[in-house]
Amino acid sequence: MTPAATALTVIIAIVAIGTAVGFLAGSRQRMDLEQWAVGGRGFGTALVFLLMAGEIYTTFAFLGVSGWAYSRGGPILYVLAYLSLAYAASFFFLPQLWEVGHKHRMQTQPDFFNTRYGNKYLSGFVCVVGILAFIPYLQLQLDGVGIIVSVASFGHIGRVPAMTVATVLVIAFVVANGVRAVAWVSVIKDVLMVVAAVAIGIGIPLAHFGSIGAMFTALAHARPHHLTMPGATANLGHSWYISTVLLTALGFYMWPHTFGATFTAKSADTLRRNAVVMPLYTLTLALMFFAGFAVVLITPHLQNGDLALLTVVGRIFPPWLLGVIGGAGALTAMVPAAVLILTAATLFAKNLYRPLFAPAMTDDGVARLARGMVFFLGATSLALAIYGSSTLVSLLLTGYAVVTQCFPGVILGLYWRRASGRAVFIGMIAGVLLAVSLMSAHLDPLFGLNAGFLALCINLTVAVLGSLLSAPEAARGFQEPRIAARPLSE
Repeated sequence: MTPAATALTVIIAIVAIGTAVGFLAGSRQRMDLEQWAVGGRGFGTALVFLLMAGEIYTTFAFLGVSGWAYSRGGPILYVLAYLSLAYAASFFFLPQLWEVGHKHRMQTQPDFFNTRYGNKYLSGFVCVVGILAFIPYLQLQLDGVGIIVSVASFGHIGRVPAMTVATVLVIAFVVANGVRAVAWVSVIKDVLMVVAAVAIGIGIPLAHFGSIGAMFTALAHARPHHLTMPGATANLGHSWYISTVLLTALGFYMWPHTFGATFTAKSADTLRRNAVVMPLYTLTLALMFFAGFAVVLITPHLQNGDLALLTVVGRIFPPWLLGVIGGAGALTAMVPAAVLILTAATLFAKNLYRPLFAPAMTDDGVARLARGMVFFLGATSLALAIYGSSTLVSLLLTGYAVVTQCFPGVILGLYWRRASGRAVFIGMIAGVLLAVSLMSAHLDPLFGLNAGFLALCINLTVAVLGSLLSAPEAARGFQEPRIAARPLSE
């Protein structure tokens, strides 16, 4: 068997097993809206961990991190900082979010805004913001699977056919079994990703330099500025780094799919345990940094940094291991793509279409419409991925700039009685418009700061001042979400 055939066989086998697990995951459950969107609210620590890891550690972690380590250097270190801050914050506020979500039977992020502020137009706007933020994130995943399968198959499968097949499979198991399918496919994906990260992050420096330390020594001598700010860029300095860490840490759980994953947990302590364990998974990103930095010296003139990792992997690993890495990468793209499409479809059907156009629609009707939207969203995302051209990290940061504008409404709504729905709405509109305008005009960074962070500051200022100047509103049972602080072993 040729090397290409060996690698391709392994990739197909891994993707087939993952897809089969997705189809079988919820076969014994009646897939009503509650099961489809939040898994019946019965996920324990292990499943919540796997679901959130599957959603969070995506193609960005597999290719984007190594790509920016290769092409930009020091600025990519923002990833480790923002993840650590986000997990620390989640230990405190996610259990309280779970409390109000459990009390009011929430399934989505717009459910929170509608119940807290009593404004269906604000809820609808949050829904639109979430879907818009998903567009670059979905493009990132499908771009990634195209790159991974094409390179890992030695070019025998093109980028577009790989993306098309992946999209079809994702649509199929999402329609069949919803969020439960995503959680169980994540089991395979996460195990394979850890194996791939260890093999790549240690194997590449070891094969070419003898050790990771020797690789960094060689890089420090050859390109001493690559590991410091602003690295290989002209404007991603310390101000950009700090503002980007703050933006992405605050926005981490504002993504509708990670926000909604909170409601799948069976208890608040499940989320606390998850916050303690999740940082361990971040170690895999450091291994991807090692690989990206090593490729700077091995293949210094690549036009597309996102190809850096797989370009070298194909040279030094045996075909079967390349197939394992390719299969892991494919699932790493497919799992988050699945949950993004599922969440976007649920948002549209439940929080946009029903309240604004069909108030009498039943939950079963919402579930049917959401399943229909999965097909439309999948096809649209595929088209955008085929014709898009941004780097993977740039796509993620664009999504963050938009989705983090939900942060003031969530935090003020949880902890401040005076928070006004009208002020939050106006602030969010101002933040989204400013973020989109600055990034569309290529004014990111602006004054050395991340454009999305500047927009968030304006958003928060408008929300706070507007609330202070408004008459107090009823907080609808959200004023004091309390969960006793008790040992996690209880």
